[in-house]
Amino acid sequence: MRYLVSVIDDATTSATDEELEAVGEFNERLQADGHWVFAGGLSSPSDATVIDARGVEPIVTDGPFVEAKEYMGGLWVLEAPDLDVALKLASGASKVCNRRLEVRPFL
Repeated sequence: MRYLVSVIDDATTSATDEELEAVGEFNERLQADGHWVFAGGLSSPSDATVIDARGVEPIVTDGPFVEAKEYMGGLWVLEAPDLDVALKLASGASKVCNRRLEVRPFL
């Protein structure tokens, strides 16, 4: 089963060189153990563009779709046999990136 692991950030700090190195090593372990599907960091919410094409013409606006103190700063998509394994992997991810995470299974 696949799980989305969202990195929760608050824009008060950027990843340190040590955190980036630890995340890189963690990603290598995920790949070696067969849990890696995809991972990536995201730019600031101020770089976002929102598109709403539910009406006749699409409406395009700059900025995040919600104003919030915290935002999604990055993500992992992991392969794990069950939620317990996904949570264990996410615990390791939280440790190395020094951020809170949200874990959600794909439907």
